[in-house]
Amino acid sequence: MPVEAANEAQQDQQLSLSTAAARNLATTTKSVPQMQGITSRWLLKVLPWVQTEGGVYRVNRRLTYTVGDGRIEFVKTGSRVQVIPRELGELAVLRGFEDVDVLTELAGRFAQRDFEAGEVLAEEGTPVDHIYLLAHGKVQKTGSGAYGEPTRLGVLGDGDHFGEQSLLSEDATWEYTLKAVTAGTLLILPRREFTSLLDNSPVLREHVEAFAALPRQRQNDRGEAEIAVASGHSGEAELPGTFVDYELNPREYELSVAQTVLRVHTRVADLYNKPMNQTEQQLRLTIEALRERQEHEMINNREFGLLHNAEYNQRIQTHSGPPTPDDLDELLSRRRGSKFFFAHPRTIAAIGRELNARGLYPDHVDLFGNHVPAWRGVPILPCNKIPITKERTSSIIVMRTGEEDQGVIGLHQTGIPDEYEPGLSVRFMGIDEKAIISYLVTTYYSAAVLVPDALGVLENVEISRGRD
Repeated sequence: MPVEAANEAQQDQQLSLSTAAARNLATTTKSVPQMQGITSRWLLKVLPWVQTEGGVYRVNRRLTYTVGDGRIEFVKTGSRVQVIPRELGELAVLRGFEDVDVLTELAGRFAQRDFEAGEVLAEEGTPVDHIYLLAHGKVQKTGSGAYGEPTRLGVLGDGDHFGEQSLLSEDATWEYTLKAVTAGTLLILPRREFTSLLDNSPVLREHVEAFAALPRQRQNDRGEAEIAVASGHSGEAELPGTFVDYELNPREYELSVAQTVLRVHTRVADLYNKPMNQTEQQLRLTIEALRERQEHEMINNREFGLLHNAEYNQRIQTHSGPPTPDDLDELLSRRRGSKFFFAHPRTIAAIGRELNARGLYPDHVDLFGNHVPAWRGVPILPCNKIPITKERTSSIIVMRTGEEDQGVIGLHQTGIPDEYEPGLSVRFMGIDEKAIISYLVTTYYSAAVLVPDALGVLENVEISRGRD
């Protein structure tokens, strides 16, 4: 039968109005515009937000003697690795030394050495006659316990260094054994090379002598200037006088900004505003995007982002690669009163695999009406803004929060002109000659770490490898 004849026969058989035709006369039930990029944004929910008048928040701390325990960066050209000369300033003895020519000459005296997994790089009790810069790889530190048994002291990773005591003392000995967990690359400087340069550079010798004269005996175990206190005495003992010294140049956090211009044509705003207000829906989705960017910046911004502002002695390496319960315990042990873990959802899945492999089941806690996983009672919250590297590694953040607990806080300023939400404003910018309405949408924010141990990071967490 021809197609036209078949269509005519079908029309003859239709006894009621088709749904396609009926929709032309009916108003459908519809949702508001949806957005796949909206996440839970737990970081913005749980951080205590502090009003920041003047747009700047100053963190005053007790005076701390900086000992230069930072990470060192390298340049890799093919298989050749070189240390960046200025990065040598992260060594305690060279902290604050600014002579680039001397640093460049010193950097050129480091020799590259590749090592294999299982290789012993240094042995406890032997003389320290080299300084080692770890360009790539993992190295485990082990010592001796009270009864001579081996004890695990930690894991070193990319950018760490060891053996620095050799630069100042001929009699230094290793207090631990260093064994390679993976293959990697070291840069090595013999003590005699440093001594040779010291003899030929008066400016370097003067700097080292000044470093050696620092009053280390007046520090507590956190590196802070000591507060002299007497206890356990009797009678009329002479009491020590003291004062609490402060940092002379405390850190100041300026509020950062995220902005965009929302444009809506007047014809859309006038004619297509029912049943939903088009301007309100456009604004709602724009604000969601700004809040997502805000959380991303608070994690990744190099000036105030949490991943970049954790102190180096609060960054630890995983023991074996995947995120084990041992690693989480180590992370918690570095601080008091931890309130929250943050990890990428795929990292949380890796944590679950490690717990399952050990026959463990994570705790769960109620947080704002949500049932979330926890470890040792500390909630593990998802944050997809924590990056995953091409090597399939990520990081886990743990923090203590609040001003009263000397923790991590969020910074914002409320009461700004044309405020739409706390710390977020929507300003009408006018209508141009093309009949387009413009709104300036702005939010101001930052984050501050009040004391170093408020924030910790577990680095190089392997998320695609689990227990066999």
